[in-house]
Amino acid sequence: MSSTVELTKENFDQTVTENEFVLIDFWASWCGPCRMFAPVYEKAAQANPDLVFAKVDTEAQPELAQAFAIQSIPTLMIVRDQVAVFAQPGALPEAALADVIGQARKLDMDEVRKSIAAQQGASESE
Repeated sequence: MSSTVELTKENFDQTVTENEFVLIDFWASWCGPCRMFAPVYEKAAQANPDLVFAKVDTEAQPELAQAFAIQSIPTLMIVRDQVAVFAQPGALPEAALADVIGQARKLDMDEVRKSIAAQQGASESE
């Protein structure tokens, strides 16, 4: 059984709202690096059963790819408490992916929210 969730525009909001930690792999079947990254991502999903590992097929879901301004694939995005805390294009090797997941787990979301609020406040006052 695949431990990754296929995201569509129908279930995207619900998935991100109901789960505090969601990883999203933006990919397409024609993309070589995406196919190389898939088993690495799948393995990480099995190693982190408490997290939601999701995939967005950018061919099938162009609106989602556009909504996140995805320029190149694969792009990995990590969403915690509905905040994108990480987004990086390129197929990550296993160790790098594990490292990114570890860092995202350790994030203090109160701090993240504070800095976002500060940034939003700064951009409003400009």
